[in-house]
Amino acid sequence: MSKSGRLFEIIQILRAADRPMTAQAIADALEVAKRTVYRDIAALQAMRVPIEGEAGIGYIMRPGYDLPPLMFDAEEIEAIVVGLAMLGRTRDSGLLNAADRAGRKIASAVPGHAGPLADRTLYASSWNTIPESETDTRFFREALRDEDRLRIDYKDAEGKASQRTILPLGMIYYIDAVVLAAWCELRADFRHFRIDRIAKADRLDTPFHDRAVALRRQWRETANLP
Repeated sequence: MSKSGRLFEIIQILRAADRPMTAQAIADALEVAKRTVYRDIAALQAMRVPIEGEAGIGYIMRPGYDLPPLMFDAEEIEAIVVGLAMLGRTRDSGLLNAADRAGRKIASAVPGHAGPLADRTLYASSWNTIPESETDTRFFREALRDEDRLRIDYKDAEGKASQRTILPLGMIYYIDAVVLAAWCELRADFRHFRIDRIAKADRLDTPFHDRAVALRRQWRETANLP
């Protein structure tokens, strides 16, 4: 989680608390070190966020602190609610946790008449048939963000094993599989790999920033994607 994201989450935790929260409790909620919480709270206090307390005792937010409203119309809010709910179909725990955080952030900053985010009225089925994977989907999303090469051990539909070095370009969430689109250096072409068939994956720490934009554009064209 980025620093700005942590700061927002600390504000949300303290706004919702009915008693002082220790740095350790906040750190556990954010899955960070306690010393990180101390630094973040000091940064918030320096920005005049009304947090009171001290190390070893706990922290509390003075009443009356509000975030600026986000101006979405009713249909825009409904689209967000349904979109976040449909992430349940991806079987991606990282995205589900992020969706929960995003929903709470938006709900705290939309006007009071927002409706669906404050009082759940719209739902989406989380049904899927996506098989379990050896590697957490978050690993591949991080490699995508960092534009970093991967070495993977892969088994195709017939069970034939191979080792590939790939340049990850995108992920497609189907109802029955999650697919990693990539440039395959072995085949010198675009390939799509089901992540449940990737037995092992390692980052090579050799970014391909210089090729990423052109490769993604070419892949989208060949896959007829917008």
